[in-house]
Amino acid sequence: MQETSIYLEKLNITKLNEIQEKSLELFKKHNDLILLSPTGSGKTLAFLLPIIEFIKHESNTTIKALILVPSRELAMQIEQVLKKMKLPLKVNSCYGGHSMRVERNNFETLPSILIGTPGRIVDHIKRENFTTNTIEVLVLDEFDKSLEFGFKAEMEFIIGQLYNLKKRFLTSATKMNEIPEFTGITDAIELNFLQNSTPKINFKKVIATGNDKLEALFNLICALENDSKLVFCNHREAVERISNLLSEKNIIHEKFHGGMEQEDRELALLKFRNGSHNLLITTDLASRGLDIPEIKYIVHYQLPTIENAFIHRNGRTARMKAEGTSFLVLSDTENVPEFILENVETYELPEISQLPKNSDWITIYFGAGKKDKINKFDIVGLLIQKGQLLKHEIGIIDVYDFTAYVAIKRDKANSVLKLLKNETIKKRKVKIDISK
Repeated sequence: MQETSIYLEKLNITKLNEIQEKSLELFKKHNDLILLSPTGSGKTLAFLLPIIEFIKHESNTTIKALILVPSRELAMQIEQVLKKMKLPLKVNSCYGGHSMRVERNNFETLPSILIGTPGRIVDHIKRENFTTNTIEVLVLDEFDKSLEFGFKAEMEFIIGQLYNLKKRFLTSATKMNEIPEFTGITDAIELNFLQNSTPKINFKKVIATGNDKLEALFNLICALENDSKLVFCNHREAVERISNLLSEKNIIHEKFHGGMEQEDRELALLKFRNGSHNLLITTDLASRGLDIPEIKYIVHYQLPTIENAFIHRNGRTARMKAEGTSFLVLSDTENVPEFILENVETYELPEISQLPKNSDWITIYFGAGKKDKINKFDIVGLLIQKGQLLKHEIGIIDVYDFTAYVAIKRDKANSVLKLLKNETIKKRKVKIDISK
């Protein structure tokens, strides 16, 4: 437990929550665990800590744990958590949109923990880029979402190749009637924290004039000012339509849906996390499994058709005992869905709308990353010594294989870019610009 405390310190966590403590305790005694918990409950650490405890004395030259996730964003999130902990273990992640060549080269020294999306892991197994014989722990994270995304065949293939499994860990945000046979889970201990979650959410409705709700949404966005907001739509076409209007009004925002390139989706979330914008227009793709900060407002521009979708959307706010507000934007012919049992009060929009202020932060792009031997310390040093920024004027830094992004104070961006125009990092000329 002393080692666990050291790792938690790296994450600025002083104490485990109930989910994490129970999981750590039961994983030692049982081979299979099922964890049912809502978004924001700390489930990532709930399975990472037992895994680390289980494999810490094993060889660092073989893959001991495999974590399967439904999305690229979730794979990256888990990898970042592990790397922040500064473990004496190698960690790799594999997902669509990432360079297959880079991933294959990473297997030259095998990781102890491998994270990946089912499709990409299948590709590596079939190409024999690594052996599955040493894998002893399997995590099926957001398993219900993986099934929803159509990864059943891929997961079944992968599990069929794991001949020496000793432990299985399945997480889900919804209760399933039965666990599919292909998982190999037959006598699991279930930790169900779904009923323990009672988020403090205030429900309000905005009644639009006529059937076109876009003007009402615009006025609501202005009324909520610069606090963090997620606007949910059922269709990507609606996301694009709203985004086009906001762009015309010069309201800084990002969009997020399955029709976008992976790189663009990743960048939208990055800017939301680092505070460069506080408004994300999205489909239900952002309702689960993403590492995004505490959201103050959830806005349902288009009403979800089923209760689970409504629950998962609202799960992005009022997390970890905080409070939040969920708005329903209704046309004058729409009614509050029957599955919404909470009291929904009417929210009166102000007669005069003022555009929300821009965020204090903006994202700067660096055209080099980890594979170029550039790290966060190099970037901070350059920004302070050559860019003349103070420490508090530098925000969150994200370094990837060949790129890096850093949030800096918006009012300093132009002067910083001028000062860094001809500068180098580690004797290398690197493109530095405002991220588009």
